[in-house]
Amino acid sequence: MQSQHRSKNKTDFSVWKKKSGAKTICIGEQRSADFLVIGSGIAGCSLAIKLAEHGTVIIIAKENIEESNTLYAQGGIASVLQANDSYESHVSDTLKAGAGLCHEDVVQKVVRAGPKAIADLISLGVEFTLNTESNSEESKTKLPEFEYHLTREGGHEARRIIHAADATGEAVQKALIHKVRNHPNITVLEYHMALDLIVTDKVRPDFARNRCLGAYVLDEKSNSIFSISAKATCLATGGHGKLYLYSTNPDLATGDGVAMAWRAGARVSNLEFMQFHPTCLYNPQAKNFLITEAIRGEGGILLSRNGVRFMEKVDSRLELAPRDIVARAIDSEIKKTGEPFVLLDITHKGPDFIKTHFPNIHSRCLSLGLDITQEPIPVVPAAHYSCGGVVTDTRGRTGIKSLWALGETACTGLHGANRLASNSLLEGAVFAEFVSQDILYLLNDLNKFESPVIPPWHLGHACEPDEMVVVSQLWDEIRRTMWNYVGIVRSEKRLVRADARIRQIVDEIENYYWDVMPSRDLLEVRNLATVAHLTIKCARARKESRGIHFSLDYPLSDDQNFKKDTVLS
Repeated sequence: MQSQHRSKNKTDFSVWKKKSGAKTICIGEQRSADFLVIGSGIAGCSLAIKLAEHGTVIIIAKENIEESNTLYAQGGIASVLQANDSYESHVSDTLKAGAGLCHEDVVQKVVRAGPKAIADLISLGVEFTLNTESNSEESKTKLPEFEYHLTREGGHEARRIIHAADATGEAVQKALIHKVRNHPNITVLEYHMALDLIVTDKVRPDFARNRCLGAYVLDEKSNSIFSISAKATCLATGGHGKLYLYSTNPDLATGDGVAMAWRAGARVSNLEFMQFHPTCLYNPQAKNFLITEAIRGEGGILLSRNGVRFMEKVDSRLELAPRDIVARAIDSEIKKTGEPFVLLDITHKGPDFIKTHFPNIHSRCLSLGLDITQEPIPVVPAAHYSCGGVVTDTRGRTGIKSLWALGETACTGLHGANRLASNSLLEGAVFAEFVSQDILYLLNDLNKFESPVIPPWHLGHACEPDEMVVVSQLWDEIRRTMWNYVGIVRSEKRLVRADARIRQIVDEIENYYWDVMPSRDLLEVRNLATVAHLTIKCARARKESRGIHFSLDYPLSDDQNFKKDTVLS
């Protein structure tokens, strides 16, 4: 069991310690808030700001609050903002990309909420790029008193991507954090990591049907573990791109929310659909540097190492085909030629255009000795975004009372089998509104609920690990196994091999986990192993190819048997 009662007197919790070697793990005093938000990206911060008008909020940030997947988002946010665009067109593009698995009611709801979400971000101070080009109708937006530049990305039939140059996520994160840090009702706990959700089924099965009471949290700096109780707990921990050897994600993207929700009893869905971004910079000095899809949207072309434009033989939409098609085409080209990368060429647009539209990419590449105004960019596909996650409804409810999930952590039905470009930041912002409204709708009931006493985290006989090499070895094995066997192209034989090894790793980690003191590295590798196991289960259950999931053994889609979500419970 993850916890046990040790005392009915809460003041005793703060003095219970477990010594081991040079470190001391402290069991700290319980904290509480009206609302607990785990994660600090666009979904988590937007939600916290909305909830803070109605009560106290604690945000858990695994590193500093700035560090999240949102920070690294380059392209922009998709929304119907121009006069000659339509909700119907955005919905249609999303459904096409999702390959038959999008929930149309969710798509309709999200798309129609887009313009308000953009207006809310602007009111918070997000400085989107203004339109300084021609006064063509395609660039004029519906937002009053403003004209923003809109770009186009793969899978979109219109220009509808509002952006802040090529660093949209950074601009959004900066504005949200400014509001968060200056709000009197919001407390930010940086360098804290949630260990597990506190649910009645685990701590008081006699008390109530499975209900979330909060979370156990590790404070990395003070080396203490304590509980946070809350009326409503919200998972906004981002995705699990670090499950793969090559990823555009920061190191914190280890699937914590999905793993914790699964252990708490929530359902997960569609984890076989990991989107591989077609264009990550190929350079050993540039860790996880994404080359935005907007470069292809603005005319960039993909070439083999010998200068041949290979997308002409793949799809009539060329470089603007959906990401799964482009990623597989690049993967095929790399395997066919034996070269380690392909080339993305935007030089024909001219230096002024490139420096104006892609200043950050130009600057970063230049620092690595690559002038993208004069030479093409070497690129490879990399794990980028999970279309699956914790199952939620249109309000963000998970099926566990008092627990919501949003952003990449959740599987809302918006993305189906393949996310349409720039719908991710849109989903995070829009679902922050949906979840906040649902929590406020239920607030009277949440206030009436009397929580049982939450026991402290139980350390038992855990001791300090002798060698952390065990953790690093398992971390590396998980990521290499997933990349080699559960990557862009899959087969039954590869999945069986992956399944056997990952099951062993899960068992090894669980045995190790309860014998040693918790640490961030150990928690992350445990969560990665859990999500890897769930991903393989989903992939093995889908005997077809659809969207991002491509199987050599089942190369065609099977609507009769598999036009449905893969749900694990």
